[in-house]
Amino acid sequence: MSLKGENVLITGASMGIGAAIAKRLAQEQANLILFARSGDKLKNLSKEVRDEVGTSIQILTTVVDVREYSQLDAAVKNVVETVGPIDVLINNAGLALGAPAAFPDLNIEDIITMTSTNINGMMFATYTVLNAGKMKERKRGTILNITSVTGLEVPPFPGEAVYHSSKAAQEAFTNVLRTELQDTNIKVLALRPGVVDTHFHQQRVGYDEKMNEDFMSGYEPLVSEDIADAAVFMLSQKERVSVKAMDIVPTAQRSLQVFDRGWKERNGHQ
Repeated sequence: MSLKGENVLITGASMGIGAAIAKRLAQEQANLILFARSGDKLKNLSKEVRDEVGTSIQILTTVVDVREYSQLDAAVKNVVETVGPIDVLINNAGLALGAPAAFPDLNIEDIITMTSTNINGMMFATYTVLNAGKMKERKRGTILNITSVTGLEVPPFPGEAVYHSSKAAQEAFTNVLRTELQDTNIKVLALRPGVVDTHFHQQRVGYDEKMNEDFMSGYEPLVSEDIADAAVFMLSQKERVSVKAMDIVPTAQRSLQVFDRGWKERNGHQ
């Protein structure tokens, strides 16, 4: 399926994986609808994309907190009035806070922020795109949820009970929604990254550089562009084909329990 001219909404679009997906989709000539909490970062991203692809696509940016349904709904209605119905939703907004603190040692505010963003935010965005975004009415489109391999398997490191539980909830929501939309041509897909070297991983360990370096020692993690390539692959399939779920991990990440920390040395990386 060609993505040229498709209206693609990305949540959490201002940096990391979201920004990389936006840039990659611009190469496919998709129209970009970019939601995030940082207006400055969205503005910079929009300029970067414009510098690369010119005026061949439409780019709309809106400051939105996915935890606030009223903001999302108003933003989606404005999008429809401006560029038309939404063809693709990429639920990318998410965060992890508080590691390596165990669950009872977390701040309750961090628990609320994580569940509100990772679970409510995904459901809110999906709900308004299906309704205000006209996807349900048209009975066509694609919903791509950026989940995580941790939604299926318990990792070996402590302190992320809330994050991993929310990723499991995203997986369940994806599977149920796919079934509920069976009488439409709406695809519901899950893309599950493993370890990706982004601001996200630094945030989850409280910007502890040593902890972040130790976590990624001995192997080469993914980068945001790897996830963007995978997303475009999933979105570009023929109408009759759904890559309904894809795990994309560093080769050295054999499972969540096993990391090949001799990978760099064996493959000539210093």
